[in-house]
Amino acid sequence: MKQGLFITGTDTGVGKTVVAGAIARVLREAGRDVAVMKPVAAGCVRRREGLFSEDAEFLAHCAEAAEPLEEISPIRFAEPLAPTVAAARAHVEIDLAPMWAAWRRLRDAHEFLIVEGIGGILCPVTRKLFVADIAARMDLPVLVVARPHLGTINHTALTVEAARSRGLDVAGIVINRYNRDTEDVAQLTAPDEIQRVTGVPIWGLVPDDPQTDPARAALGEDVLAAVRLIARERLAGV
Repeated sequence: MKQGLFITGTDTGVGKTVVAGAIARVLREAGRDVAVMKPVAAGCVRRREGLFSEDAEFLAHCAEAAEPLEEISPIRFAEPLAPTVAAARAHVEIDLAPMWAAWRRLRDAHEFLIVEGIGGILCPVTRKLFVADIAARMDLPVLVVARPHLGTINHTALTVEAARSRGLDVAGIVINRYNRDTEDVAQLTAPDEIQRVTGVPIWGLVPDDPQTDPARAALGEDVLAAVRLIARERLAGV
């Protein structure tokens, strides 16, 4: 496995940022030199310095990153929309050159790079490029973050198929906000069925942890315990 991960999801809001941040935090705890990146961010807040990605700030906090947030998330939009739509509404052209320059600097300066893609694998970044194309050029193994509920088998299989159709190496799947105590048959059977259908290993089941809140830069112990197990079993030799 190459030195890093590209983290995507079956949809927006599945918890990619929490999983990416928790992996960064756990690897930092283990003494690894970790960099984080959210190349394109939407739904950013406006501050005196300009547009500000709260997801990027959370990732930077988890990785104890020294780089400025503009380096970690070089392309930012205010509206929570697909980048192509957000750019059109803001009357701007998307220039990916700053993103590629930041990626090269982070890649070359650190041992392990965690990249969180915006939205899902087929979210359009420009009129010609999708998130999958960005992941392909970065040439990192892909980790898919999925929901636990009914419908997740289809959504996860579609994501894996789309990634593979573009030559991406889908290394694993994490099911986020998973409730081990549920009586919901759909949720209980989803992990095994997703693994059977896709042929991709389930790296772990990350619980819904009320102590986890990216807005407060907080990771709960239940999330961290699940991700420590993932790191020990899947990333120890990377």
